[in-house]
Amino acid sequence: MKLSDLTNHAGEWLRGNGPMSEIVISSRIRLARNVNGFPFLTRCTRHQRQALEHKVRDTILAADLSPEVLYVDLDNAPEMDRQLLVERHLISKPHAGAEGARGVAVAENETLSVMVNEEDHLRIQCLRSGLQLEEAWEQINKVDDRLESALDWSFHPRFGYLTACPTNVGTGIRVSVMLHLPALKLTGEIEKLFRAAKDMRLAVRGLYGEGTEATGDFYQISNQTTLGKPEDEIISDFKHAIVPKIIEWEQHARRTLRDDRTVQLDDKVGRAVGLLRSARLIASEETLLLLSHLRMGVHLGRVKDIDLRTINELFLLTQPAHLQRIQGRKLEGDVRRAVRADYIRQKLGVS
Repeated sequence: MKLSDLTNHAGEWLRGNGPMSEIVISSRIRLARNVNGFPFLTRCTRHQRQALEHKVRDTILAADLSPEVLYVDLDNAPEMDRQLLVERHLISKPHAGAEGARGVAVAENETLSVMVNEEDHLRIQCLRSGLQLEEAWEQINKVDDRLESALDWSFHPRFGYLTACPTNVGTGIRVSVMLHLPALKLTGEIEKLFRAAKDMRLAVRGLYGEGTEATGDFYQISNQTTLGKPEDEIISDFKHAIVPKIIEWEQHARRTLRDDRTVQLDDKVGRAVGLLRSARLIASEETLLLLSHLRMGVHLGRVKDIDLRTINELFLLTQPAHLQRIQGRKLEGDVRRAVRADYIRQKLGVS
């Protein structure tokens, strides 16, 4: 398994074959873990950081977590490879831009990745298409148990798992769903989501997590409390209360656009189709917004000749690192925007 093998298809978060995937793009569960006997990374010496990375890497590769596991040494990886992993949601932006010994292990099907020496010693994450939180929890729980049999986690009898950030102390779990909410945005009702999230102590972030904007109408909703609530309860709240309510809001907003604001809907979708099929220069952010409107149009039956799988692939494969990987060369400025436009037209069947 090589990193180049990942560039020919959409990642797990955009496969579009999970439950409620027209709105719930992906489900993710992440565990923060630290190894006993090593300081938190902010207090590690260079030698300790290297020793920790080697120990964890060897443990992961020996743990038989997947039929095939790719381990990437991020300290020596080219910038484009690191960006590719960010675009596929396999590592965080801070992990890509950090310095020092660090890495990531990626399972063959991309449902599992383990970041080594990110903010914590390990950030284990399982990713599923659509609303599959329980399935992700079942997998990550087994991975956690397997790694814990070889690594001694930092754990306090009263406070639970000890983590670099106090908000992760306790279970160390972060449950998040990626939602596509274009209708709430177009109808001006997206503030309802922000108010509800504040009341329920949830974090709302953009496409690539903390500190990013909701590009392409993608929103990540995640828990902020990990202490005092068991994992099963956090997951159950998301699956049975939080996510269904947001889905209901988005579905209502889509029906409103379809039934009462048809001209506005068809204008947004028609402009998206027209620009994507005719543009000669197009930036990545504009691409995401247009694909967002197109995706909604396909779901509401306004566009018949483009399938969701093609749109999902374009969301990912038109991002800078993926596009340059596909082309096999470095692209900048108008050259990259022109190549992106050509690639979109080709995928949409326009000569």
